[in-house]
Amino acid sequence: MVVNVHSIPARRQAEPCESVVRTPPPRLGPYVIGCSAFRAGGGAPVRHRLLPVNATVLVIDVTGADRLVTGARSAYGIHTTQRWREGVTVGLTPVGTAALLGVPAREFVGETVELADVLGRRREEELAERLAEAGPRRLDVLVATMEAWLTAGPGSPAATPFAAAWHRLQRPGRRIPIPALAARLGVSRRYLELGFRREIGMPPGRVARIARLQHAVGRLADPAHDLAAIAATCGYADQPHFTRDVRELTGLTPTALCANLQYREPAAG
Repeated sequence: MVVNVHSIPARRQAEPCESVVRTPPPRLGPYVIGCSAFRAGGGAPVRHRLLPVNATVLVIDVTGADRLVTGARSAYGIHTTQRWREGVTVGLTPVGTAALLGVPAREFVGETVELADVLGRRREEELAERLAEAGPRRLDVLVATMEAWLTAGPGSPAATPFAAAWHRLQRPGRRIPIPALAARLGVSRRYLELGFRREIGMPPGRVARIARLQHAVGRLADPAHDLAAIAATCGYADQPHFTRDVRELTGLTPTALCANLQYREPAAG
Protein backbone atom coordinates (compact mmCIF):
# COMPACT_ATOMS: atom_id res chain seq x y z
CA MET A 1 0.00 0.00 0.00
CA VAL A 2 1.27 3.48 -0.85
CA VAL A 3 1.87 5.50 2.31
CA ASN A 4 0.50 9.05 2.52
CA VAL A 5 -0.23 10.51 5.95
CA HIS A 6 -2.24 13.58 5.04
CA SER A 7 -2.12 15.38 8.40
CA ILE A 8 -1.51 15.08 12.12
CA PRO A 9 -2.87 17.09 15.06
CA ALA A 10 -1.09 20.44 15.24
CA ARG A 11 -0.55 19.84 18.94
CA ARG A 12 -0.41 16.76 21.09
CA GLN A 13 -3.93 15.93 22.22
CA ALA A 14 -5.15 14.60 25.56
CA GLU A 15 -6.87 11.75 23.72
CA PRO A 16 -5.63 10.07 20.51
CA CYS A 17 -7.64 10.28 17.29
CA GLU A 18 -9.38 7.10 16.19
CA SER A 19 -8.49 5.92 12.70
CA VAL A 20 -9.27 2.89 10.55
CA VAL A 21 -7.24 2.55 7.33
CA ARG A 22 -8.24 0.43 4.36
CA THR A 23 -6.36 -0.67 1.26
CA PRO A 24 -8.52 -0.16 -1.85
CA PRO A 25 -9.90 -3.22 -3.69
CA PRO A 26 -7.93 -4.26 -6.82
CA ARG A 27 -10.24 -2.49 -9.23
CA LEU A 28 -9.54 0.84 -7.54
CA GLY A 29 -5.81 0.17 -7.14
CA PRO A 30 -4.68 2.41 -10.05
CA TYR A 31 -6.88 5.26 -8.80
CA VAL A 32 -6.95 5.17 -4.99
CA ILE A 33 -3.94 4.80 -2.70
CA GLY A 34 -6.00 4.28 0.44
CA CYS A 35 -8.87 5.54 2.53
CA SER A 36 -9.60 5.93 6.21
CA ALA A 37 -12.36 6.68 8.66
CA PHE A 38 -11.44 9.02 11.49
CA ARG A 39 -12.77 10.59 14.66
CA ALA A 40 -10.93 13.27 16.61
CA GLY A 41 -10.00 12.39 20.17
CA GLY A 42 -12.92 13.25 22.40
CA GLY A 43 -14.97 14.19 19.34
CA ALA A 44 -13.85 17.83 19.46
CA PRO A 45 -12.58 19.68 16.36
CA VAL A 46 -8.79 19.56 16.07
CA ARG A 47 -6.41 21.87 14.21
CA HIS A 48 -4.14 19.92 11.87
CA ARG A 49 -0.62 20.15 10.53
CA LEU A 50 -0.80 19.16 6.86
CA LEU A 51 2.23 17.12 5.79
CA PRO A 52 3.79 16.96 2.32
CA VAL A 53 1.94 14.36 0.23
CA ASN A 54 2.00 13.00 -3.31
CA ALA A 55 -1.76 12.45 -3.52
CA THR A 56 -4.92 14.45 -4.02
CA VAL A 57 -6.81 13.98 -0.74
CA LEU A 58 -10.53 14.29 -0.07
CA VAL A 59 -11.47 15.10 3.53
CA ILE A 60 -15.19 14.62 4.17
CA ASP A 61 -16.36 15.58 7.66
CA VAL A 62 -19.82 14.09 8.21
CA THR A 63 -20.61 16.72 10.85
CA GLY A 64 -20.37 19.40 8.18
CA ALA A 65 -17.32 21.10 9.66
CA ASP A 66 -15.11 20.62 6.58
CA ARG A 67 -15.38 18.95 3.20
CA LEU A 68 -12.25 19.62 1.25
CA VAL A 69 -9.98 18.61 -1.60
CA THR A 70 -6.30 19.16 -0.89
CA GLY A 71 -3.73 18.70 -3.63
CA ALA A 72 -0.27 17.21 -3.54
CA ARG A 73 2.15 19.54 -1.79
CA SER A 74 5.83 19.73 -0.94
CA ALA A 75 5.58 21.93 2.16
CA TYR A 76 3.77 21.56 5.45
CA GLY A 77 1.08 23.95 6.65
CA ILE A 78 -1.09 24.43 9.73
CA HIS A 79 -4.80 24.91 9.12
CA THR A 80 -6.22 27.38 11.61
CA THR A 81 -9.78 27.44 10.25
CA GLN A 82 -10.31 23.85 9.05
CA ARG A 83 -10.95 21.62 12.07
CA TRP A 84 -12.45 18.36 10.89
CA ARG A 85 -13.53 15.96 13.62
CA GLU A 86 -15.33 12.89 12.20
CA GLY A 87 -15.57 11.42 8.74
CA VAL A 88 -13.45 9.88 6.00
CA THR A 89 -10.42 10.67 3.90
CA VAL A 90 -9.37 9.19 0.57
CA GLY A 91 -6.11 9.63 -1.32
CA LEU A 92 -6.18 9.64 -5.11
CA THR A 93 -3.35 8.92 -7.53
CA PRO A 94 -2.81 11.37 -10.39
CA VAL A 95 -4.75 9.03 -12.69
CA GLY A 96 -7.45 8.64 -10.04
CA THR A 97 -7.78 12.40 -9.64
CA ALA A 98 -8.55 12.77 -13.34
CA ALA A 99 -10.81 9.70 -13.51
CA LEU A 100 -12.86 10.28 -10.34
CA LEU A 101 -12.93 14.07 -10.09
CA GLY A 102 -12.60 14.98 -13.75
CA VAL A 103 -9.77 17.42 -13.02
CA PRO A 104 -6.04 16.94 -13.75
CA ALA A 105 -3.99 16.37 -10.59
CA ARG A 106 -1.74 19.32 -11.44
CA GLU A 107 -4.68 21.70 -10.94
CA PHE A 108 -4.83 20.85 -7.23
CA VAL A 109 -1.11 20.95 -6.40
CA GLY A 110 -0.55 23.17 -3.38
CA GLU A 111 -4.24 24.08 -3.22
CA THR A 112 -7.14 23.48 -0.83
CA VAL A 113 -10.62 23.86 -2.28
CA GLU A 114 -14.16 23.10 -1.17
CA LEU A 115 -15.35 19.64 -2.21
CA ALA A 116 -18.64 21.17 -3.38
CA ASP A 117 -16.72 23.29 -5.90
CA VAL A 118 -15.45 20.08 -7.48
CA LEU A 119 -18.42 17.71 -7.14
CA GLY A 120 -21.23 20.24 -7.04
CA ARG A 121 -23.19 21.10 -3.90
CA ARG A 122 -25.97 18.55 -4.32
CA ARG A 123 -23.61 15.66 -5.06
CA GLU A 124 -21.36 16.60 -2.15
CA GLU A 125 -24.28 16.79 0.30
CA GLU A 126 -25.73 13.46 -0.86
CA LEU A 127 -22.36 11.75 -0.36
CA ALA A 128 -21.85 13.27 3.10
CA GLU A 129 -25.39 12.21 4.10
CA ARG A 130 -24.82 8.62 3.00
CA LEU A 131 -21.53 8.50 4.88
CA ALA A 132 -23.11 9.92 8.03
CA GLU A 133 -25.91 7.34 7.94
CA ALA A 134 -23.48 4.46 7.33
CA GLY A 135 -21.79 4.74 10.74
CA PRO A 136 -19.10 2.05 11.07
CA ARG A 137 -19.72 1.01 7.42
CA ARG A 138 -18.55 4.37 6.07
CA LEU A 139 -15.56 2.95 4.27
CA ASP A 140 -17.77 0.38 2.52
CA VAL A 141 -20.02 3.20 1.31
CA LEU A 142 -17.02 5.28 0.25
CA VAL A 143 -15.50 2.42 -1.77
CA ALA A 144 -18.85 1.61 -3.42
CA THR A 145 -19.31 5.29 -4.31
CA MET A 146 -15.91 5.52 -5.98
CA GLU A 147 -16.56 2.32 -7.92
CA ALA A 148 -19.85 3.82 -9.12
CA TRP A 149 -18.10 7.05 -10.15
CA LEU A 150 -15.58 5.04 -12.10
CA THR A 151 -18.32 3.08 -13.90
CA ALA A 152 -20.33 6.21 -14.71
CA GLY A 153 -17.33 8.22 -15.85
CA PRO A 154 -16.04 8.68 -19.39
CA GLY A 155 -13.59 5.79 -19.04
CA SER A 156 -10.16 5.24 -17.61
CA PRO A 157 -7.49 7.74 -18.69
CA ALA A 158 -4.88 6.28 -21.02
CA ALA A 159 -1.86 4.86 -19.21
CA THR A 160 1.27 7.00 -19.52
CA PRO A 161 4.92 6.44 -18.60
CA PHE A 162 4.54 9.26 -16.07
CA ALA A 163 1.80 7.43 -14.17
CA ALA A 164 3.98 4.31 -14.09
CA ALA A 165 6.96 6.37 -12.90
CA TRP A 166 4.86 8.02 -10.19
CA HIS A 167 3.84 4.59 -8.85
CA ARG A 168 7.45 3.39 -9.00
CA LEU A 169 8.60 6.33 -6.88
CA GLN A 170 6.04 5.51 -4.18
CA ARG A 171 7.52 2.08 -3.46
CA PRO A 172 9.53 1.70 -0.28
CA GLY A 173 13.10 0.52 -0.41
CA ARG A 174 16.26 1.53 -2.18
CA ARG A 175 16.37 5.03 -3.60
CA ILE A 176 16.23 5.12 -7.41
CA PRO A 177 17.99 8.03 -9.18
CA ILE A 178 15.77 9.95 -11.61
CA PRO A 179 18.08 9.30 -14.62
CA ALA A 180 17.91 5.57 -13.87
CA LEU A 181 14.12 5.73 -13.62
CA ALA A 182 13.91 7.49 -16.99
CA ALA A 183 16.21 4.91 -18.57
CA ARG A 184 14.11 2.08 -17.13
CA LEU A 185 11.03 3.60 -18.80
CA GLY A 186 12.86 4.13 -22.08
CA VAL A 187 12.59 7.94 -22.06
CA SER A 188 15.03 10.79 -21.54
CA ARG A 189 15.30 12.52 -18.17
CA ARG A 190 14.13 15.77 -19.78
CA TYR A 191 11.06 14.05 -21.24
CA LEU A 192 10.26 12.50 -17.86
CA GLU A 193 10.58 15.81 -16.01
CA LEU A 194 8.45 17.71 -18.52
CA GLY A 195 5.79 15.00 -18.40
CA PHE A 196 5.70 15.04 -14.60
CA ARG A 197 5.21 18.80 -14.54
CA ARG A 198 2.46 18.62 -17.16
CA GLU A 199 0.59 15.59 -15.80
CA ILE A 200 1.36 15.52 -12.07
CA GLY A 201 2.31 19.11 -11.33
CA MET A 202 5.61 18.39 -9.55
CA PRO A 203 9.03 17.25 -10.82
CA PRO A 204 9.97 13.59 -10.20
CA GLY A 205 12.77 14.46 -7.77
CA ARG A 206 10.31 16.24 -5.50
CA VAL A 207 7.84 13.36 -5.75
CA ALA A 208 10.60 10.95 -4.71
CA ARG A 209 11.59 13.13 -1.75
CA ILE A 210 8.01 13.30 -0.48
CA ALA A 211 7.64 9.53 -0.90
CA ARG A 212 10.73 8.95 1.27
CA LEU A 213 9.30 11.24 3.94
CA GLN A 214 5.93 9.50 3.87
CA HIS A 215 7.45 6.05 4.29
CA ALA A 216 9.46 7.40 7.21
CA VAL A 217 6.34 8.89 8.81
CA GLY A 218 4.62 5.51 8.55
CA ARG A 219 7.49 3.86 10.39
CA LEU A 220 7.67 6.58 13.06
CA ALA A 221 4.17 5.55 14.13
CA ASP A 222 5.62 2.26 15.38
CA PRO A 223 6.39 2.66 19.11
CA ALA A 224 9.48 0.47 18.66
CA HIS A 225 10.91 2.59 15.83
CA ASP A 226 14.65 3.17 15.46
CA LEU A 227 15.68 6.39 13.72
CA ALA A 228 18.87 5.00 12.20
CA ALA A 229 17.00 1.98 10.84
CA ILE A 230 14.25 4.18 9.40
CA ALA A 231 16.81 6.40 7.68
CA ALA A 232 18.50 3.39 6.07
CA THR A 233 15.26 1.66 5.10
CA CYS A 234 13.67 4.76 3.54
CA GLY A 235 16.62 5.70 1.33
CA TYR A 236 18.34 8.46 3.34
CA ALA A 237 22.12 8.75 3.26
CA ASP A 238 22.32 8.68 7.08
CA GLN A 239 20.39 9.63 10.20
CA PRO A 240 21.47 13.33 10.22
CA HIS A 241 20.28 13.66 6.62
CA PHE A 242 16.99 12.05 7.62
CA THR A 243 16.55 14.42 10.58
CA ARG A 244 17.30 17.51 8.47
CA ASP A 245 14.88 16.45 5.76
CA VAL A 246 12.06 15.73 8.22
CA ARG A 247 12.57 19.09 9.93
CA GLU A 248 12.61 20.98 6.62
CA LEU A 249 9.55 19.25 5.19
CA THR A 250 7.37 19.06 8.33
CA GLY A 251 8.68 21.80 10.64
CA LEU A 252 9.29 19.17 13.34
CA THR A 253 12.09 16.88 14.42
CA PRO A 254 11.41 13.14 13.98
CA THR A 255 10.87 12.86 17.75
CA ALA A 256 8.36 15.73 17.83
CA LEU A 257 6.61 14.40 14.74
CA CYS A 258 6.30 10.99 16.37
CA ALA A 259 4.77 12.59 19.48
CA ASN A 260 1.95 14.05 17.37
CA LEU A 261 1.22 10.81 15.51
CA GLN A 262 -1.62 10.09 17.91
CA TYR A 263 -3.85 7.58 16.17
CA ARG A 264 -5.40 4.36 17.41
CA GLU A 265 -7.97 1.82 16.29
CA PRO A 266 -11.43 2.50 17.74
CA ALA A 267 -12.48 0.30 20.63
CA ALA A 268 -14.42 -2.81 19.69
CA GLY A 269 -18.15 -2.58 20.06
